[in-house]
Amino acid sequence: MSRKKIVVSLGHEALGYTTLEQKDAVSVTAQALADLVEQDYQLTITHSNGPQVSMIHKAMTELRRVYIDYTPAPMCVCSAMSQGYVGFDIQNALRSELLRRGISRTVSTILTQVTVDPYDEAFYELTKVLGRLMSAEDAEMEIKKGNYVKEIPGKGYRRVVAAPKPMDIVEIEAIRALVAADQEVIACGGGGIPVIEQKASLKGASAVIEKDAIAGLLAAQLRSDELVILTGVEHVFLHYGTPEQTPIERMDVQQARAYIEEGQFEPLTMLPKIEAAIAYLEKVPEGRVVITSIHGVADAIKGKTGTIITA
Repeated sequence: MSRKKIVVSLGHEALGYTTLEQKDAVSVTAQALADLVEQDYQLTITHSNGPQVSMIHKAMTELRRVYIDYTPAPMCVCSAMSQGYVGFDIQNALRSELLRRGISRTVSTILTQVTVDPYDEAFYELTKVLGRLMSAEDAEMEIKKGNYVKEIPGKGYRRVVAAPKPMDIVEIEAIRALVAADQEVIACGGGGIPVIEQKASLKGASAVIEKDAIAGLLAAQLRSDELVILTGVEHVFLHYGTPEQTPIERMDVQQARAYIEEGQFEPLTMLPKIEAAIAYLEKVPEGRVVITSIHGVADAIKGKTGTIITA
């Protein structure tokens, strides 16, 4: 009997915010992921990369400032770098944890490109802030290079890029092949490397893709049995952060849409997760979405905690 297929989306808490924090964090994350493998799940893992891609962008920008012969790295290259080194840490930590438990399983990272629409409205309304704080002079230089900046009141300026919706996963067949081979797969890290199709070529876009959005698309294209979104809280809540805060244990897509209409979910935190759940369940109505914390995932899969969303 084949194992159940699940896509697991890891948030910042699963990775930390620096290279040293990440090394420690992924060892804890690997234990939670190995618990799922022991429960006979085949994992396709995707992850955030906000702090990581921002760090790489800062480093490459500073390298250009110190060594004028270096060419600044475009956002698509920074995204590819972050995919590589985050995937490297996750796959090694998970492989080691599985071997400690007597499980011999191949863990592979796929450098993944994701197509976006060049006419996506996100390219006209930039929202993703990243990189170092800049002076007004440095910000002006970024603008002359064709980049966009945002003023952080009282602090300076930072680069801002678009966050378009993902359209298609370029390497989806390679991911499917590894899933079919019963491997644990890491793919679409940081939302994937955003690219625009230009005839036979793929051109990197100056953008980042929300990791929750790509998790929903990845789970749908793989027709996974479940989508598991790991975040900093054990449940999705109604009236979050207020005295009336109430955990949601179960809801369906219709209820989720109603809660969105009520404005129940924070736009930059929980809302993208609920939208990803809906997008996946529209394509795979027999599937199930679990939203919980990294520490509660083994119980959440069994329905003992977390928020479960169904069609």
